Amino acid sequence: MAIEIEQPTVELSKVAVSETHGEDSPYFAGWKAHDEDPYDESSNSSGVIQMGLAENQVSFDMLEEYMEQNSEASSWEEGAPGFRENAMFQDYHGLKSFRQAMASFMEKIRGGRAKFDPDRIVLTAGATAANELLTFILADPDDALLVPTPYYPGFDRDLRWRTGVKIVPIHCDSSNNFQVTLEAMEAAYMHAVAMNIKVRGDTDNKSFKSTWCHNPALCPGGNS
Repeated sequence: MAIEIEQPTVELSKVAVSETHGEDSPYFAGWKAHDEDPYDESSNSSGVIQMGLAENQVSFDMLEEYMEQNSEASSWEEGAPGFRENAMFQDYHGLKSFRQAMASFMEKIRGGRAKFDPDRIVLTAGATAANELLTFILADPDDALLVPTPYYPGFDRDLRWRTGVKIVPIHCDSSNNFQVTLEAMEAAYMHAVAMNIKVRGDTDNKSFKSTWCHNPALCPGGNS
């Protein structure tokens, strides 16, 4: 029997909970109205015409016709189906069919013991985008994240550059093969407190697993 994923309560940043979020604008209201009731010359002449996106669809019919006749030119290897969906602007959370496939894959590799909701999956263009996005969501400028050393030098850019968030290092050394210890985490946290810096999280994968992965269905490798 598949288990439902529990949703933890997390304090979000001021940006994440701001009432001035972009999706509350007339631009997005029009976008959603079009998604719910799109204009079609034949079947829905009273529908909404999308005039807020720079989508050039003038040549779509020519491209689709070409791919139907030359399937080898298409990465789908089956002509035009799927072209229009991928060529136009998509949901900010990621292509829905891709999120559905990802949810199905995650359930499969866990032996069907966990169920994932595609509507709660967000796809990003690599780990860099994911790191920055999570930092914006979880921390305010001048807050801090605890990062074990030695760490990927790109974190200085990915986590700090646009977010204004600080990095407080968790000092690790070769005496225990650079494992993150509770003492090292506490020392880093107390250093941040002494500097009057608010800590909003840490980026250590092992401490994340030991804190959150209590259910073997979610973390097949266990807590080690």
